[in-house]
Amino acid sequence: MDFAYSPKVEDLRARVRRFLDEEIVPAHREWAREAEAGVYPPAVMERLKAKAKGKGLWNFFLPALRDDEPGTRLTNLEYAPLAEIMGRVFWASEIFNCNAPDTGNMELLHMFANTEQRAQWLEPLLEGEIRSCFAMTEPDVASSDATNIQTTILRDGNDYVVNGRKWFITGAADPRCKLAIVLGVSDTSPESDPHRRHSMVLVPMDTPGLTVVRNIPIMHHVAPEGHCELVFRNVRVPAANLLHEEGAGFALAQARLGPGRIHHCMRSIGQCELALELACARAMERKTFGKHLYEHGQVAEWIALSRMEIDQARLYVLRAAWLIDREGNRAARNEVSAIKVIVPRLQTTVIDRAIQIFGAMGLTPDTPLAFLWTWGRALRFIDGPDEVHIRSVARREIKRAGESLGASAAYLTPPEDLAAE
Repeated sequence: MDFAYSPKVEDLRARVRRFLDEEIVPAHREWAREAEAGVYPPAVMERLKAKAKGKGLWNFFLPALRDDEPGTRLTNLEYAPLAEIMGRVFWASEIFNCNAPDTGNMELLHMFANTEQRAQWLEPLLEGEIRSCFAMTEPDVASSDATNIQTTILRDGNDYVVNGRKWFITGAADPRCKLAIVLGVSDTSPESDPHRRHSMVLVPMDTPGLTVVRNIPIMHHVAPEGHCELVFRNVRVPAANLLHEEGAGFALAQARLGPGRIHHCMRSIGQCELALELACARAMERKTFGKHLYEHGQVAEWIALSRMEIDQARLYVLRAAWLIDREGNRAARNEVSAIKVIVPRLQTTVIDRAIQIFGAMGLTPDTPLAFLWTWGRALRFIDGPDEVHIRSVARREIKRAGESLGASAAYLTPPEDLAAE
């Protein structure tokens, strides 16, 4: 495992960071002013997207990108440090067409869409012309176990009819969102394999019967692109809108999640780096009791621990990315579950320290810290709650131990003279 960045990646890191510092950061006030006024997307986004695309800073996230598709083909390991840079400004990923949930949706369509579906949905997504959402989570069941999903997708002649309720559907409030990829039950027989009962269909957002009920605030922060509640009432789409095949929905959902969790984690690490930079600057500016804040032992410890913990987490995420590239999503599932627990907890810890160093200012919109803390807390649910990932890691560890049960017994055997006593 060599995680040194290649010359190609170092060049891309420098170019992305330069674009972030020179184009995106200066535009943040304009973005925030328009978004808060209800103008979404802010006009600056399309201007910056055109600039980024013109500079070749586009679609980094897709290892299977074809030569005739716009973007730069990178492995997960190569893309990870770019996602970290993008994470420093929470809306920056879209400028490079690397934002969730579109990245995961594009990966799904890239792997499983037929020719017509690619032309209608994948190509405009790759060009950044439209947005999409992924409708999986439901309010009435514990969606952390996807076999609980109750929304139905039932065949009726040449159509599928969708009925159900979804919520926390990111991107659904964006006026450019034209497509929902919907997971639901297509086989209602209780005797069926619970992992083969679900399917995915492509539902245009303007389909009759599909209603965006509300944009749900997350810890009082309202995302202009939306974390929405959707209702499907007899939503009818052509059978041709089935993604891949009936009964494959659960497997498709799993295929979508591995790389996306890498992206989330690396963006979080970028946010932790920003928080630590801000905390250090504050600690060097402010004095209490005749000393700069960093000269107080507790503040110095917070800074040191944050540095060490960020670097530890980054290495773990890079290892998971490397393993996905080398052996595929399934082989890396233990590592992906682990980073999905470690990194959001790291984010809330590091940013909480930074808020404490800033004092009351850290609670206000004058810094990005309060927003980033709430997002880190939300990530402990997004793409699966901590408890599910911890359970997965524990089960695999016990299975591994069971396969070599007894191999460590020699370490417990007392010396012969003690045994004789």
